[in-house]
Amino acid sequence: MTPSRHVSVGIAALAERVYAYAVDPAHLPAWAAGLASSTVERVDGAWVAESPMGRVRIAFAPPNELGVLDHVVTLPGGEEVLNPMRVLPDGDGCEVVFTVRHRAGKSEEEFESDCRAVLTDLERLRHLLEEG
Repeated sequence: MTPSRHVSVGIAALAERVYAYAVDPAHLPAWAAGLASSTVERVDGAWVAESPMGRVRIAFAPPNELGVLDHVVTLPGGEEVLNPMRVLPDGDGCEVVFTVRHRAGKSEEEFESDCRAVLTDLERLRHLLEEG
């Protein structure tokens, strides 16, 4: 079993609104710097982005009403990484939870860095949706 950590933030916005924003690949560069550092585009039926890891492909869970934002990132070397992510309703707001997996071959320091990067991305998402 792969060790993991759930990283989350509360957002003072309705879950439906947060999901609608976060599920749109065009918004990734505005809040998910760890995944998309430039425009996300469709190439041969797949979503592709330049990321800190290089050019990646991103496959998203089908649109749903449960707040599931899971996505598989195919890294430049071909490795596929499943990223579980959820928007959970909480009264007039919601919680966004991202599961960070400690991938094989990564040090504890790299895992901690990944967790900090995810938290930074989720805080950026919170800021955009609470202020915007």
